Amino acid sequence: MFKKIHLLISGNVQGVFYRANTKKKAEEFGLTGWVKNTLDNEVEILAEGEEENLKRLIKWCCNGSENAVVEGIKIKWGDCENKFDKFEIIV
Repeated sequence: MFKKIHLLISGNVQGVFYRANTKKKAEEFGLTGWVKNTLDNEVEILAEGEEENLKRLIKWCCNGSENAVVEGIKIKWGDCENKFDKFEIIV
């Protein structure tokens, strides 16, 4: 079943290649959507795809890239809207 997730990742997640590695993982898992930094020093992710692959992305996000220190993750599930054709980094 296709679903959508919206994630907010807090901790030391900016300046440690978290977005770039999230993009690689999302593409590896066949997901579409985007990742961006927020003004609150968090990373925000909106992803769509197979529910199992979204769960795989969430699991990866709990640790993130090598130098990241994830302190919290907020997860909101929704219905897939098929809005995206790829996964990209938004600046």
